[in-house]
Order: sequence, then C-alpha cells, then structure tokens
Amino acid sequence: MSSEEAPLALVVVGNPTTEGRIRSIMKHQGWRTEICGDGDKAVDEFVRLRPDMVIMSLDLPSMDGHIAALEMRETDYSARITIVTSRTGKEKAEDAAYSTGAVGVLVTPLTQSVFDEQWDSMMGDIPEAPGLSDLDELYPEAEESEMPLLPPMPPMMAPVPEAVEMPLAPLPEGEEAGLAEEKPPRKKLGWFGRILLLIIIGTAVGGAYVAMYGFPEELPFELPSF
Repeated sequence: MSSEEAPLALVVVGNPTTEGRIRSIMKHQGWRTEICGDGDKAVDEFVRLRPDMVIMSLDLPSMDGHIAALEMRETDYSARITIVTSRTGKEKAEDAAYSTGAVGVLVTPLTQSVFDEQWDSMMGDIPEAPGLSDLDELYPEAEESEMPLLPPMPPMMAPVPEAVEMPLAPLPEGEEAGLAEEKPPRKKLGWFGRILLLIIIGTAVGGAYVAMYGFPEELPFELPSF
C-alpha cells in the first residue's frame, strides 16, 4: 500500500511531544497523519481532508475539543473520533466521549500498548452523538446585532413671541411743555458793552506782551480816548 493510499488520521492535541508520539505509533499502524493545533481550524481541516480518524484532546486554543468534535460529527455523522486525555482529566474525557460519540479514550503517556488495548474499539462501530442536540446551547451562534433604538426627538420649542413695543414713560409735568417752548433769544450787547470788551481784550494782549518782551518805551497802539 502506497503512502497516499494509507488511511489518514488528523491529530489535534496541541502538544508537540504527544503529537510526535502519535505520529510514530500511527505510522507503525500503517497510517498517515496530519497535525493541527487549533480547535476551530481543525474543523475546517476535517472538512477539507476528510480523514479516516480524528485523534484530539479537549484543551485546545480558540475552540474546546468537545465542541470541535461535535462540529465534526454535525458535518459528517460518520466521523471517527478518539479523545486523548491525562489521567486527571479522564472523567471529563469520558463524558465528552459519550457526548460526541467518540470511539475511544487514550490516556497519556501514550505508548504502543495503550493503542493496542484500544485499537479494536477505535476501529469498531461509531456510537451515536447525543451531545448534538445540545450543540446550540454549548456553542450559540452570534446573534445579529440589532440596530440601537434612537433616543426620542426633543419636544418642539415654543415659538418665540413677537417683540412688544414698550410704552415710553410719561415725562414729568411741566417738562414736556418746557421742551416745546423755545429758549428766549440772547440779548445783544450795547455800545457800552462793546467798549468794555475791547478794553478787556487790549489789557490781556498788553499783559502778555509785557510778560514776554518787557514794558516797551512806546505802545504799539494808541489807547482810545474817552
């Protein structure tokens, strides 16, 4: 039998030491192996490769091995799955094996004798997978996000009232009449007032001249005679 005709086992345990040991033992059994260390990716690899057996652990990144096994059984109900576990996790692995309809449980450390003891069961009839009925509860699909409700529109603002002209305060009595009356005309100066104004101006000019240049011997103008 050529290597391409040999049955294929998809190994999904996420532990390089255990992966190497399984590869060696399965090669001795005449099987080919493909390694995958991620639970979610293993489901895609199962669909792509269509392996004859899947040997997987429960503690896997991105997706629990229990759920990944159920996903495989949902894709192909005839999927042949074997669970790998430590001694401390054996009880949990047996529960998962029943839920997924696994054909066997392998307890580490893995040896050829462990495979020999389980081989007939691993190659036997495939049990039912009662956990498929609970798959939606174990791994619910993300619900489509609903559009958030918009907040209610604010109430319409009341219209702004039109500007109201404020009446002017009434003026005190007498003031209103006083505004209407014109001021009496300013009285004109008589001839005496004019002469007095000229004397005042001349005295101011002369005082300024004396302050600046001293008293002159002769006045630059003649004083008016009365």
